Amino acid sequence: MYRGRFNNRTTYLVAIADGIAIVLSFLLAYLLRFDFNIPFQYWNSFATTLLLIVPLKYLLFYSFGLYRSIYRYTSIWDGVKVLKASSTASLLIIGFYSFTLDFEGINRSIFIMDYLLATIFVGFVRVSVRFYYSSIKSKTVLSNKTKTKLLLLGAGNTGEKIAREILATYPNEFELIGFLEDDLGKQGASIHGIPILGTMRELGSISIPYDEILITAPSSSTEQMRLIIELCEKTGKRFRTIPSFTELIHNQVSIKDIREVSIVDLLGREEIKLDKESIKNFFEGKRILITGAGGSIGSELVRQCLKYNPGSLILVDNSEQNLFTIEQDCLEMAGKTIIKAILANVCDENQMKAVFKEYRSQIVFHAAAYKHVPMQELHPWAAVGTNVLGTMIMSELSTLYHVDKFVLVSTDKAVSPVNIMGATKRLAEKIVLSVDKISQTKMIAVRFGNVIGSSGSVIPTFQKQIEHHGPVTITHPEMYRYFMSVSEAAQLIFQAGSMGQKGRILVLDMGKPIRIKDMAYDLIRLSGYEPEKEIPIVYTGLRPGEKLYEELVAKEETIQHTVHKKIMVLKEQNGHTEWNNFKKEIQSLIKISNTFDSDAIKQKLQLLIPDYTPQDYFALGKKLDLDVVTIKGQA
Repeated sequence: MYRGRFNNRTTYLVAIADGIAIVLSFLLAYLLRFDFNIPFQYWNSFATTLLLIVPLKYLLFYSFGLYRSIYRYTSIWDGVKVLKASSTASLLIIGFYSFTLDFEGINRSIFIMDYLLATIFVGFVRVSVRFYYSSIKSKTVLSNKTKTKLLLLGAGNTGEKIAREILATYPNEFELIGFLEDDLGKQGASIHGIPILGTMRELGSISIPYDEILITAPSSSTEQMRLIIELCEKTGKRFRTIPSFTELIHNQVSIKDIREVSIVDLLGREEIKLDKESIKNFFEGKRILITGAGGSIGSELVRQCLKYNPGSLILVDNSEQNLFTIEQDCLEMAGKTIIKAILANVCDENQMKAVFKEYRSQIVFHAAAYKHVPMQELHPWAAVGTNVLGTMIMSELSTLYHVDKFVLVSTDKAVSPVNIMGATKRLAEKIVLSVDKISQTKMIAVRFGNVIGSSGSVIPTFQKQIEHHGPVTITHPEMYRYFMSVSEAAQLIFQAGSMGQKGRILVLDMGKPIRIKDMAYDLIRLSGYEPEKEIPIVYTGLRPGEKLYEELVAKEETIQHTVHKKIMVLKEQNGHTEWNNFKKEIQSLIKISNTFDSDAIKQKLQLLIPDYTPQDYFALGKKLDLDVVTIKGQA
């Protein structure tokens, strides 16, 4: 197995150097014991013992894998292997002399000194090889190549790891000139020989020339990240970042993860503390079905689910292209997980029944939904079909085929809804909670706000408008929304699903709501422009189904904390409707939706969702003084 490594010239040289180190360490141990004047009678025992030590140590070094390493990447683990091999060799030698010769003709202290010296010398051989490749050979071979001079912002664990990886793997491409770190206790220190030059606020006054800034502070808060980005923008240099711990999923940061700074970085980068063991137990080896698997939320659920080694993953989506894309992604990272892609519509009961019957899923994540608010106002029958009928079919089939856990992906627009999307998703929540009362399946709904980059989200629209140099259109200067990254949403949905809750709505902590105007300004600045000067802003007025503020909790609901600080459970004051009666009302709504009568659909929704109040948009526009479009930044 290891023979191939001895075809490598460096391995031969290291093995020869080890032999020299073994002999020298034993000789030096003798010299130290006798004050560099070895009596003649001890030379015989020296030679005899050396003939035993050399082959024994070579054998153990080989057995412990010291000759299958890539020495230019020598790390602390290689040092541990050297320590284990040397310790085992010395113990065997001491044991042999103790039980056979009782140390006759040789002093015990020699073996102790030999052990210490041999461990140091053999370890030094490997460190020397790494030093040669990282510092001498790289400078000699590519001395004329221009390196990118990097300044790292953040000298914590992440900064240390990135610096170590650059020094070991990319010494020919990057030169680290220093760190900036706000921890005053670290000022004046250095990491891997790279000095800490000052605090981040001193970025503008750094006199040492550099080409690029790398932000290595993945746990920065929203305020800290905003300040860091402002400081970087003032330098005029290119700046990139390491993703947040939330995006990294398993927190294994690498230089390959470096990306451009995005709006996600301004949402807050607090690490989500997941109970990974409970999530692993929830998923590992299980048959998982995910509807809407090709959508923005569904596809992220699929990718992150694969990290926990499910037995099989059934992907359901009615978009051929989206389903093909996520299937290809899965096949690249699935490992032993069986992937089944099903082109199907959750509104087709016969088709979905066939899926449940064949694959016998144990866990269902129902993410399939129509989410575009203005589009659903124009086509309410489509929203009723997917959001209501689809949820009813999926929840009833989950009960019929004895699914262990059913998780509905819901939205903050379901709270005091003013649009079709919110009303149908609120009805979907009620369906799940009502079916739960007659089902052995544990059914929950997970409610949260907007996800950055999802289909229908404002972010891709803004980015496209900025690419075309504006104008950027904002509905109202005081519109606020909750936002989180898609990776954070997926992780918290999994955590919520792994909890023992049943028949409840779980709400994700979305942090503080963000003003859409501020988000637009941030995106413009991150793109290298100045809002209202280089990129005009246009206020267009609220669209059908929109409101200024979204809520996560309705008036009749109260919040209870769970074991996870980012997940809360709602306790509703009103009980849930008995399912058989409620189902008749749902079927009545579906029948009405088949008439394509928008007014009739809204009237029925109001009967089923008493707090659903469709907006009078023309009156709302006058109330907000938005009947005239305000244009800023244009003549």
